[in-house]
This record gives sequence, structure tokens and C-alpha cells, in this order.
Amino acid sequence: MKKFSFIARMPNEPGALHKAAEIAKDYNGNIHRIHYNRKIDPNTVFFEITADDSSYGKIMDKLDEIGYLQTTLKPANYLKFNISLPHSPGALFEFLNCITSAGANIGFLDFDDKSNRHDKLTVALTLDKISSVDTLLDNLKSRYLLEIVEYDTEGEKLDDNVFYIFFAQKLREIIGNTEDDFLIKLLGDVNHIVQELTRLGEDPKRVFESILLTGNTLKDTSGDGFYADIQKIDLNQDTQLYCFQPPCGGNIFVINAPEEVVMVDSGYGIYYPDILKLFQHCGIDLKNLKGIYMTHADADHCGAGGFYGVKSFLHRGTSDIIEKSNRAYGSNVEESVLEEVYTKLINLFSRFNSPADVNIFSENVIKMRGSFPVVHTFEVGDMEFEVLESLGGHLYGQVFLACPDEGIIFTGDSLINFDSLSEDRRRYNLLAKNLMTSVNVDRKLAKAERKAILRIISKLNEELSIKDKNCLICSGHGAVSLLSGDKLKIYGQIYHYLPKKM
Repeated sequence: MKKFSFIARMPNEPGALHKAAEIAKDYNGNIHRIHYNRKIDPNTVFFEITADDSSYGKIMDKLDEIGYLQTTLKPANYLKFNISLPHSPGALFEFLNCITSAGANIGFLDFDDKSNRHDKLTVALTLDKISSVDTLLDNLKSRYLLEIVEYDTEGEKLDDNVFYIFFAQKLREIIGNTEDDFLIKLLGDVNHIVQELTRLGEDPKRVFESILLTGNTLKDTSGDGFYADIQKIDLNQDTQLYCFQPPCGGNIFVINAPEEVVMVDSGYGIYYPDILKLFQHCGIDLKNLKGIYMTHADADHCGAGGFYGVKSFLHRGTSDIIEKSNRAYGSNVEESVLEEVYTKLINLFSRFNSPADVNIFSENVIKMRGSFPVVHTFEVGDMEFEVLESLGGHLYGQVFLACPDEGIIFTGDSLINFDSLSEDRRRYNLLAKNLMTSVNVDRKLAKAERKAILRIISKLNEELSIKDKNCLICSGHGAVSLLSGDKLKIYGQIYHYLPKKM
């Protein structure tokens, strides 16, 4: 037995849902998820069933035979017109016969013979095929005086009778032209998180808006819309630390040492061409790039790893999450549909290109640094870094990188200077929370991680005080900062980068 999902597009009439359920029952299909919300789309129902291959095929054939199976997501044609009806009994009935025989869905009717429009009926409807529109118009013109008000074949005027078809076209604009089968499966995934979030009290329309806004923001801030905020910090006479804040998502760090360049996190895949230009602008020579250290598996931290052609160093948990395409993997919310579907969506929107040449950190504990096991060490120039294994509060497999002697710590998403985030970045970061309720897979552990990192930083600051230095905090988002009391303060200057227009 296997799990299958499909979309049924059924007439909005009594008994239609019952008929679809009966077909599943007749062929031994066990329905384990169904979602229908007429406030979203009065004709579309999402099913997940368990059946063997033969039974599933028969269910699909039967649903297709009676016209219930949604197999295409081509834009429906929207038509709005005024029509003059004779003032006689049965006139509206005869007109509606023409509409029904054309297979059109009526979204709007307006008629009142006491108005100054007298005998004019205004109609808005959708049809699946242009040929059906042409046939209907020819039929109506032969009987009535007809005035076309609007005719749209691009899906911009679709009403809620075909909401999911309209939404699919918006997704296609973000991810590019793709097969209907892929979009139908994606719609099923989207509907699953809509179902779950609606159950938690969220407005379904807000969920759809957050999904589209996530994808469109990434698309609009790449290429000509790209920008970045840059901090350049001299670590010593020969080595510089760069912090790059792209428009959306996590920071990209570069340690530029003599004849050696190391990156910490790679950012979203969609920004890769823009980041190359940014590196060139800053004089960073990627011929010297020796490797990328990934703090964790979220797409905004490792999603461009496969583009660079160098070895990526990461935790086993990060590798597993990438393979499973589920950011909740390895946590106590591993079965959360919100986490799993969000991972699929953000990977798709951000052009995720997973690291190909990977080096997995050892599971052997070298020593402890505060509450965290040190599982690996590496050198950049004359600096030695420790890899600290997190508690898994933000994400299973997240690591922190610390250079105690120099006073540098990369904290991933466990410690962030939120006050340093621009308003646009704040708004974008909230979209993920809208779709998952929390960006941390374990809020209690995430809180403990933050406190443990602050303790390490405070201790390092004590040790560095004899050198008149403070520990540089390189957060996963926002500016490189220093700990001042219990607050994070921006370190140094931030330079705003806008690429030159060709």
C-alpha cells in the first residue's frame, strides 16, 4: 500500500463530495487527509489516500471519467460582459442554459429592471478553454445584444471559484515555467500547511500571501534588485573579515588571509551570481577559496554551497536535513508538516544548490567549550578555530565556530543582533515565522543555547581584556557586534553596496 495525493475539482452542488468519497471506498482507497474550504475555493478539494497501485489507478480513472479530477493548471479565461435579455418569462433560464452547456463557472450576476440599465444583465464567468469562450460568444451573439466589458486570458481577473488555479499561476511566475504535474503536487503541499495553520487560527489568505511574498521578495531582490550591507574588519595586518548581509536571509562571512580564503555560510542559491560580483567589488579572489564552513542546513545559510566547487564542511545533522529536505529532521517536531513543506518551498524559491563535495565533522568530542562539545578544529592563516556542536535548539546539526585567541565567534542563528536588522530584512524574516509559527525547532533548547553562548562570550571578553580586545560576535543575521553589558552593539562601520547598472 502507498500514499497518494490528488486534487479533485468538483461542482458546487449537493452530493459531489459524497460521490468522490464513494469512488475511493469502492476501490479500497483509505482517505487519511481531506481539505475543503469554500471560503478559499468552492470547487477544489485536496485528498491524500492509501491504496495499492491498481486501486489508485482505478480511482483516478473514475474521477477523471466524471470530470472531477484536476489534471491541469492552465489559466482559466475570464470573461465579463453585458447582455440584453428579453423582458419575458424564462429569459434568464434560457440564457443560463447557454452558460451551463459551455461548461462555464459563473462568478458574478447583476440584473435589476428598476435600475437605469433596464434590461441589461452583467455577467462574469470563467472557462477552461479559449475554444469554449469562442463557442459561447458565437452562441450568445446569435441570440442577444452583447457588450464585452473585460476578457482576460492571463489569470489576473480570476475570482475565488478558481482560486487555486490563479495561485498556481502566481507560483509559476516565481519558479519559472514548470509542468502541471509538479505544480499540482506543490499545491497539495501548500494546501497541507494552509490546513494546519487554519487549524491553529491563522487566516488562510494570509498564509497564501506569505508564501507568494517570500518567493517574490527573493526574485525581486536578485539581479537588478540586489544590494548588500558590508562590514570589513582587519583582524591583523594580513587578514580581513568580511560580513555580507544580502537583501534576505543569512549572512555570508569571508576570512581573507594571505593566499587563503575561507567562507562561513554561503547564502541563498538565488544570490550566487550577485555575490560573485560583490566579492569582485571587494577584491576577494575566489581562486584562493579553500572551503566553506556551514553553520546549519537552512537554505539561507548553505543554499549556494554547490555552486562554488570547493569542499563544504558541515555536521552530519546538516547533511541529513539537506538529504531529507526537512529542517525539522532530528528534532522532536520531525513530523511537523509546517517545517517539512516550508523547507521544500524555500529551497525551491531560493534555487537551493546543495553542497556536493562535503566533509562531515567527526562525532568524537575533543573537549568542551562551555556547554558545547568541540568536534573539530581548523586553521585559517595563523588562527585556529574550534567547531562547537549546538544543542539543536534552532536546528539539529547547527554548529558554532570560535577562535578564542583572536576573539571571534560565529553563532549561526542562535544569537542575533536584531536591532541591527533593516526594516526590509525584519519583514522578510517574519514570513518564515508566519509559515512555521517558530524558526526554532525546540524553543526551550534555543533559549538555553543563547544563554550558553553569552556565557562563553563573557568569559572570552574577560580573557581578552588583557589585550584590550572584545570578542567579535558574527551572527547568522545582522551586523557583526560586540557584547556591551547584556546588549549587542554594532562593531565598526557598515557600507551599503549597490551594484552598478549596465
